[in-house]
Amino acid sequence: MEGDCLSCMKYLMFLFNFFIFLGGACLLGVGIWVIVDPTGFREIVAANPLLFTGAYIMLAMGAMLFLLGFLGCCGAIRENKCLLLFFFMFILLIFLAELSAAILAFIFRENLTREFFTKELKKHYLRNNDTDVFSSTWNSVMITFACCGVNGPEDFEAVPHLPHSPLETTIPEACCQRELQSREGMFVNREACLTGVERFQNRQGCYTVILNSFETYVYLAGALAIGVLAIELFAMIFAMCLFRGIQ
Repeated sequence: MEGDCLSCMKYLMFLFNFFIFLGGACLLGVGIWVIVDPTGFREIVAANPLLFTGAYIMLAMGAMLFLLGFLGCCGAIRENKCLLLFFFMFILLIFLAELSAAILAFIFRENLTREFFTKELKKHYLRNNDTDVFSSTWNSVMITFACCGVNGPEDFEAVPHLPHSPLETTIPEACCQRELQSREGMFVNREACLTGVERFQNRQGCYTVILNSFETYVYLAGALAIGVLAIELFAMIFAMCLFRGIQ
């Protein structure tokens, strides 16, 4: 009976580690996609130190989970106590790091409010000056998502014009409609847009557009994170039970 229980524990351990292995592979794939994606995210990530760091943390975590899932599977099938102990210690560290990250994200969530982004835009944005990292990032966001400002074009009324600007317009050209939503995309009618013709402008604010675009994915990511934490917890329990059961 004890042998049957140990055998069952071994295959459950293998199953949980296989899911960790798949989760690590998914994180690794998403991290690589965010960094090399050619549709505008690569430039946004590279320009924002927080996103840049987050993308590489995602890559590192994905690679670590990928490796640990593989080691956990090997330790379970081969009944190797050294591999099981190594797996348990590292999965515990990852579990604590993920839990800390979730707590920090909850604490600093107020930095992602509409008012915060509006204040930062009015304070730091330099219109079409793409040598400025902040302005270049915002221009990429507005072009990629076909939006304008945080709340709408009115956000730019208090933003000063660049010296020697050819047109004294309220909105930057990043708010003008394009045939293709990328920097290489042709303007539908740039001159009409910059002289105030609204039908050639993107009128919706980026905060609403991005929130609507990612709302489903945020809940999906939250559910996925909870699932990953639960799987890691069960994997640690099975690892210790299997470790103690191996003679």
